Amino acid sequence: MIPVTKTFLPPQEEYNSYVKRAWDKAWLTNRGELTLELEQKLKDYLSVSNLTITNNGTIPIQIALKLFGKGGEIITTPFSYVATSAAIVWENCKPIFVDIHPEYLTIDETKIEAAITPKTTAILATHVFGNPCHVTAIEAIAKKHDLKVIYDAAHCFGVKYKNQSIFNFGDVSTCSFHATKLFHTGEGGAMFCNDDKIHHRLFYSHNFGHNGPLEFHGLGINAKISELQSAMGLAIFPYMEHIIYERKKVTDFYNENLNFSNLKSIKIRENTDWNHSYYPLLFDSETTLLKVQEELQKENIVPRRYFYPSLNTINYTKGDVMPISESIASRIVCLPLYVGLTREDLEKITQIINKLTS
Repeated sequence: MIPVTKTFLPPQEEYNSYVKRAWDKAWLTNRGELTLELEQKLKDYLSVSNLTITNNGTIPIQIALKLFGKGGEIITTPFSYVATSAAIVWENCKPIFVDIHPEYLTIDETKIEAAITPKTTAILATHVFGNPCHVTAIEAIAKKHDLKVIYDAAHCFGVKYKNQSIFNFGDVSTCSFHATKLFHTGEGGAMFCNDDKIHHRLFYSHNFGHNGPLEFHGLGINAKISELQSAMGLAIFPYMEHIIYERKKVTDFYNENLNFSNLKSIKIRENTDWNHSYYPLLFDSETTLLKVQEELQKENIVPRRYFYPSLNTINYTKGDVMPISESIASRIVCLPLYVGLTREDLEKITQIINKLTS
């Protein structure tokens, strides 16, 4: 089978060498030496000042919403993974959807101000497939209306915008280290923040609110990563250049060999160093998408309709109609992209798509 993605695994003996360190200390959680080492490596690699690793990529969004949402309205995108909207509802806030840009696929910054009401407390925007939002415009809007900005940057490991880590934008940025991601810890994530005071609140919130073993700064939850997860991150870390290089070869092949007369790929925002995290492809209609998907699956090739459906249409969000997002969601699919895809695999994929769309 050729799946849409495949987890990159380091040599098992290298992973085991990190696990042995935790095993020898009998310290498997509560921010042991592997977690601290991984955090420092990530700070250096990503050029960020503050980061806290967490046990998944969704709980940082929930923590940020707990701090800033205040039960209010959260302006957000309908084109994202369901975790974005689910976190808003889970934290007893209300998602207010704003449609997306038809080429960048990120929230349309020109439509945000019209959605702001006295109940608005924050903007939660997603950098889609590693493609940055218009962060400058969003920052200006948030400053004008005294709103907090949270970025779901789950797909953005290693992305730079105007020579800065994408994690340096917004009041809080979050990332996923899920097994399917570019960099992973099996399951995990992180939250980033430039402001030391806000980061302090994020940090204690991820550890039950503790201030030492017997005192508490305030309310918190358990979002700590384990040493076994951190061991995976440390074992993956030396391979990051190789991972990105191999994934770039795949995206380059698609770009050079697909016939784009009736297809579109995502437009990467100017001044972006992209990470080749996904390869979304837009068809002219849902009918064409389904036909192509069926033919690919006959050859045991499994793309993914991602993101689908548009989040304003799911039963617990009850959002307004978002024509661009709904159209894009019905016509977009992510093609297989991972280390280990062969030229033969890629030729088969592109030939099937070109045959049915040219």
